[in-house]
Amino acid sequence: MPKKVLIDTDPGGDDIYSLFWLQSLMRQEVVELLAIATTEGNVSARNTFNAACQVLRLGEIDTVAVGRGVDVPDKYLTNASHIHGDDGMGNLSQTLPPGRRRFHESLVSDDLIIRVLKAHPYEVTLVAIAPLSNLAAAEEKEPGILRLAKEVVIMGGAFNSPGNITPVAEFNMAFNPKAAQRVFASREDLVILPLDVTRQLVFTPEMLRQVTGLEPKNQLAQFMADLAKFLMTTTLQYRETGGQLGFLVHDAVAVAYLVYPELFKFARALVSIETEGRLTNGQTLCDRRHGVKTGVNAWVAEEVDAQNLLACLVEDLHYLVERTTSYTSY
Repeated sequence: MPKKVLIDTDPGGDDIYSLFWLQSLMRQEVVELLAIATTEGNVSARNTFNAACQVLRLGEIDTVAVGRGVDVPDKYLTNASHIHGDDGMGNLSQTLPPGRRRFHESLVSDDLIIRVLKAHPYEVTLVAIAPLSNLAAAEEKEPGILRLAKEVVIMGGAFNSPGNITPVAEFNMAFNPKAAQRVFASREDLVILPLDVTRQLVFTPEMLRQVTGLEPKNQLAQFMADLAKFLMTTTLQYRETGGQLGFLVHDAVAVAYLVYPELFKFARALVSIETEGRLTNGQTLCDRRHGVKTGVNAWVAEEVDAQNLLACLVEDLHYLVERTTSYTSY
């Protein structure tokens, strides 16, 4: 049976590639994507919602429910539009067909999460590749709701790797640390995929050519190529790949975990987050002392087979491109 998935996201270039990967897996009948909950993060709540809707239309899988995020009043950071463009789509949104959903007519994302988990108790893998505002809000409205998920998978945090927004903090955790704190307290089996593994996932121009090269006039292929070029430029500007031409597909790691779990090695851990530090707000901490621990709450990815993960991503994205029918050049 296809794996039931609910994804919480803030598109974002690497989020968009992750959503395309999920659409490919849907076409392969490996995954059943029940809903997309969007949130403020990389860009505003309205723009992340619009991006998710446009991505669904572009991939020609447009029946998935999309929730709208709300403004986060106590956020610790501003957005990451300097990396992803003002629209989160490399400033390409105006070149694409609009999404088929209206922002104010859509269900608020935390309510969507509650509805999906109640409709499918213990069956849905909840994948969070954004700040954890929606998950925390759902848990606040319905205490214990996250326990109705079969599994909660989080892309976020940094343990033995530098942060990407402060010296010690990863963006998703630092954007809303108090939300992360609430989510970390919700279960004992969170799956955490930190920068320690995602920094190894550089999507290169050669990989892009493998995905799009045989379908140069396909609208989806054109968008993937133009978005990748935008992200490669900003990635080099912020020195995220050691000078290698490419961009980091951080969020794709969570999709890989869903269907290619053999690519990872995990450690059982007690993970906490700093919410009060002047210089360390949003830092994730893993207690590695050799003492009795009675409150472990997570499995933390420590190693990834990056070469094979990227090979799976390339092949699955190519599968999607081959099966889309829109050849209208934008």
